[in-house]
Amino acid sequence: MNRFVFADPNLCIGCRTCEIACVVSHQADGKLTGVAPKDFSPRLTLVKNAHVTTPVMCRQCDDAPCAQVCPNNAIVLEDGYVKVIQSRCIGCKTCVIACPYGAMNVVTKMVEESKGASLFKRMVPKSQALKCDLCSHREAGPACVEVCPTSAIQIIEAETLQETSKQKREAAALNAAVAIVR
Repeated sequence: MNRFVFADPNLCIGCRTCEIACVVSHQADGKLTGVAPKDFSPRLTLVKNAHVTTPVMCRQCDDAPCAQVCPNNAIVLEDGYVKVIQSRCIGCKTCVIACPYGAMNVVTKMVEESKGASLFKRMVPKSQALKCDLCSHREAGPACVEVCPTSAIQIIEAETLQETSKQKREAAALNAAVAIVR
């Protein structure tokens, strides 16, 4: 099992601090200044409705449906998380359709392109998949977990998940045994 980030909707206040921390942590200079609104692309999505507010991000699936459908093998399970190898991504959006959590996004940015030995360069749109990478570039782990003011966002380690499952199975077995005795 892979570790993943989980958000408790009962604790989330919808402040969007997680989105800002995500964008800042993925900036080369580690700053938000100079990020145009059109380039503000967090790797999580804050969902708000009348009943709940919670960030939705990649669950780092062991069987990663997004990776299974990627025609260029741009999405791989490596180093304990599902990552997008941007140099292979063609922005086809099949991963977006395949993700059961709605955690994949495709972002289109203008990039410089030059053809052959041409001296002329032009700006062309380039689409690429974007998803939570557990801030693999940060020693401290996911920035969203670190900055959440209500601790609504937690990193769930494989061991924690296994222990929680074990406790739930034991409780279910105990409840079943009590019901039989009655």
